[in-house]
Amino acid sequence: MDDTPNPLHGPDDNHPLQRIPIEISVSVGKARPLVRDLLSLGENAVLPLDKRIEDPVELYIGDKLIARGELQELEGGEPGQLAVRLTEVASDKGELS
Repeated sequence: MDDTPNPLHGPDDNHPLQRIPIEISVSVGKARPLVRDLLSLGENAVLPLDKRIEDPVELYIGDKLIARGELQELEGGEPGQLAVRLTEVASDKGELS
């Protein structure tokens, strides 16, 4: 058995709360259309976002920003399945620059 400490696991790994899944939302951008433009949107309409494809995405738990990252295709997953490679993670104080 490998006794190497794993930095992803802390001393309370056996606590039951450690096994509860949590939902993380990934924000790729925002759109700010006028209401009249929004009402005229239909199938196949394109809604421009305020971000570029190479811009970082933001990860949230609820309304709390917890990390930023880059979208990429998941290796070994379904073709086209998205994943996020983290590039910046909030500190213990919950701060991101």
